[in-house]
Amino acid sequence: MHRFTGLYLDLDGTSSTAAKTRALVEYFRGAEPEDAAWAVALFLGRRPKGTSSSRVVTAIALEISGIAPWLFDECRAAVGELAETIALLLPESSPREVAGDESLAHVIESRVLPLASADDQRRTAIIRSAFTELGSVDRYVYLKLIRGGFRVGVQRRMLARALATLAEVEPAVMEHRLAGTFTPTAESYQRLLSAQSAADDAARPYPFFLASQLDVEPDSLGDRNEWLAEWKWDGIRAQLVRRDRVLVWSRGDELITHQFPEITSCAAAVAPGTVLDGEILLWSDDAPLPFAALQTRLNRKSPPTPQLGLFSAEAPVFMAFDLLEHEGKDVRELPSADRRARLESVVGRAGSESLRLSPLVAGETWTDLAASREQSRARGVEGLMLKHVTSPYAAGRVKPEGSPGWWKWKVDPFTADGVLVYAYPGTGKRATLFTDYAFAVWGDRNGERVLLPFTRAYSGLDQSEIESLDAWIRRNTVRAMGPAREVKPERVFEIGFEGIAESRRHKAGVAVRFPRILRERTDKAPKDADSLESLRALLALANRTDAVTGD
Repeated sequence: MHRFTGLYLDLDGTSSTAAKTRALVEYFRGAEPEDAAWAVALFLGRRPKGTSSSRVVTAIALEISGIAPWLFDECRAAVGELAETIALLLPESSPREVAGDESLAHVIESRVLPLASADDQRRTAIIRSAFTELGSVDRYVYLKLIRGGFRVGVQRRMLARALATLAEVEPAVMEHRLAGTFTPTAESYQRLLSAQSAADDAARPYPFFLASQLDVEPDSLGDRNEWLAEWKWDGIRAQLVRRDRVLVWSRGDELITHQFPEITSCAAAVAPGTVLDGEILLWSDDAPLPFAALQTRLNRKSPPTPQLGLFSAEAPVFMAFDLLEHEGKDVRELPSADRRARLESVVGRAGSESLRLSPLVAGETWTDLAASREQSRARGVEGLMLKHVTSPYAAGRVKPEGSPGWWKWKVDPFTADGVLVYAYPGTGKRATLFTDYAFAVWGDRNGERVLLPFTRAYSGLDQSEIESLDAWIRRNTVRAMGPAREVKPERVFEIGFEGIAESRRHKAGVAVRFPRILRERTDKAPKDADSLESLRALLALANRTDAVTGD
């Protein structure tokens, strides 16, 4: 555990990609396979869930330390992070109490995983034992494991590069090995590092290619005829894997096959040795439904009854837009135009309404495409995708060497002017600053015009703006609610977001997708902020997909 704690602190203490990669290589080179396997799983974002709550760990810390709750709250407000606050306040364990240097695997398997199924008494006993028997620094990382916030800037690509160095394989090979389900066992870790490629794993998807946002005028990309244009669908990015069986993987490496049996059934008509990249959409009346409609499928614990043959009122569709494997061969290095031609043949032979080909958007000039892009919201899409005809299918958000790659040319976001009403502390290096903010719009409640919170946002401000706003929040706090602060409703910000839907969880009755702060509206007083009525007008626009649906 000491070595992993040291790695965590090294990673958290630098922003250098090279330094992080060196630290990972050094750790994995000397780690036992069982520990290394759990480290891989953690850096892939697979921290055990349901292990504890802030209330439980705080109560145990208060009991052990003897600190008054009000003093604990003050300390947490000063430190900014629960795990670090508890680690600092707990008394040092005596040498006789410390259990020695337990392995990472032992800590997780005996002190983390059992928490998920333990009753309150057993859970308290396990955490109390960890607080007593682990060293002070190890306790800090232990709290990260059971409470979340386990973020140290290690992306999948960085992890793949580190492991590829040890395995002496290309990073792309390691990224492929890391795709899909990884079980944190010594055997799984040793397979990752084996010299033989793991491409024979019939269940494994490929790493997804992610487009970059187009932030220049499209005509700067050159000849329009060198680019394929498609609609940017607003669904679930997924890979349809047809080898010895049919599997559907989401971009988050989650196996979602059972949630879409209609797609699984239609994919049986596709020849084995085929992997398609595309978007899962819920389709109705020849138009895609908003993303929110898909969430009912994702939240189901049991699979829905397959709707075979004719469509039901709302039917899932796999909208294929790329071909990654064809006739059992990896074709990602082929140019986009070549893969597209093969994809058209694959989808055409399948002959299923549940498996569709993402259509190319016509237009001789960039001006023509811009006009089509303006129809995006009416079509229920997010804009356009631009793919250079020579582009291979890369891994991650990178531009393939020697190719202009892929660009997403999205429509301008929805916007609303909201009043800042609550502030929350950040995590990691920003744990001592208020970096997460709640915004409200005007609405009626019990016959009175009041501010109703409708979203939280934490991106869009630079460091100097965050620090300035943090100082203002501290001077203008109306009420402290644990680490959160209610502030005077005096500042208005323009919030951008990609989508909007009905929501019972929000006081405003709506929820927005991917909110971010665009700018502060210093020209507006709080009374001039937007209203719930204006948000509902945007909701009506977002739900309107009947204006244009043909090509």
